Amino acid sequence: MAGERAARAGVDVDFRHGNASAMPFPDEAFDFIVCRAAFKNFSEPVTALREMHRVLKPDGQALIIDLRKEVSHAEIARYVDGRGRGRFDAFVMTMTFRHMLRPRAYSKADFAEMLGNTPFRRYEFREESIGLELWPRKS
Repeated sequence: MAGERAARAGVDVDFRHGNASAMPFPDEAFDFIVCRAAFKNFSEPVTALREMHRVLKPDGQALIIDLRKEVSHAEIARYVDGRGRGRFDAFVMTMTFRHMLRPRAYSKADFAEMLGNTPFRRYEFREESIGLELWPRKS
């Protein structure tokens, strides 16, 4: 679907299907990596972080955006309310965040522990709404 949309928009993009723990790219191939709303689903998160480090060029940076583990029910409610959904859709979305997504999400401490098992030594966190942004940089 993404390939079809890119072609219609006249955008030249190389889409690849792969595993975040074994990326099909050479060492030091990218300046920047973005992982949005997916990290909590990785079966091998530390290995995925190591792979991100491997494929980043020196001084390259990654951005991981995902749900915060410690997000409160009230924060989820405010987020869902701001989406303009009908009552049923808002209920389903709220329950999905509370019972399916948040239990798999990571906290800052979780990420810091994982990063300690990788070559990443420089990183920062930012909280945005119900999300957490992790900005690791390859030294």
